[in-house]
Amino acid sequence: MTQDEEPPAERTAAHWILAGLITLFGVVVFIGVVDQGRADSAVLFVALPVLLAAALALTPRQTAHGRVFGAVTVALLLAAVVLHEGAVCVLLAAPLVYAVAHGTTALIRALQKANRPYVFAAVPLLLLPGLEGSGIVGRVDPAQTVEVTRVVGLPVDRVAERLAAGPHPTTVRSAPLRLLGVPTPGQVSGDGLSLGDRWMFGYHGSAHGPGGHLLAEVDDVAPGRVGFRFVEDSSITARWFTWRHAELTWRTIDPGHTEVRIQVDYARGLDPSWYFGPVQQVLLGAGVGHLLDMLALE
Repeated sequence: MTQDEEPPAERTAAHWILAGLITLFGVVVFIGVVDQGRADSAVLFVALPVLLAAALALTPRQTAHGRVFGAVTVALLLAAVVLHEGAVCVLLAAPLVYAVAHGTTALIRALQKANRPYVFAAVPLLLLPGLEGSGIVGRVDPAQTVEVTRVVGLPVDRVAERLAAGPHPTTVRSAPLRLLGVPTPGQVSGDGLSLGDRWMFGYHGSAHGPGGHLLAEVDDVAPGRVGFRFVEDSSITARWFTWRHAELTWRTIDPGHTEVRIQVDYARGLDPSWYFGPVQQVLLGAGVGHLLDMLALE
């Protein structure tokens, strides 16, 4: 037996029965979560991996972590098919799901080896972080804001002209967006910075359906500032977050340089907040930076 292998554990009827009950409970929870439209809650990304890992860990095996890894991988792929998720969502969720599953496995195996009598009580405690957004526990700070500021080598009047011309499709420069294959607008139309002017961002379709589009309308205008409300969003990104409002401002730094700032308010669509909050903040920051690229300010 190598150092990495675990010593054989005694197979008892109690272990098998408990593992079976946990698995059955997990299946029921999964069906209920999807049926009630809670597939974006922490139940899917935390609670269900806990149940899966607990069931496998309580089943006496020499390679518990290996079996957990295989089962979690299959579960992720099945979730992508059942929930019609793209590869990007699976990639973003995978680190969290694997960490939760293997952490649960390690804890339960350690308690078993120590012959702790409260090993079975660990499962309900581990489930607590997975209740966020489930309806049992509310959401934590779903309203978020991302802000990107850039200084461009153009006088302020030239910047105003280019902003008024509206965005145009351009190559994605952000490494995270490219590596993860995050959807970006492939068709863009609209211009103007007057009240009622509209900008449309169209997304290419995928194997799961049409890409949809995002429609923004100017609803507030002041010198050096314009606000947008989002009047329609059928885009493929609407499942992950909801656009609330955007503000575009520009001001003179010196005769040859202008500061341009975009602030976007949005509602995070995925839980738990402590994981998807920072992840979406980074990705949406890169997305807003791509919008500045589309405005041809450089």
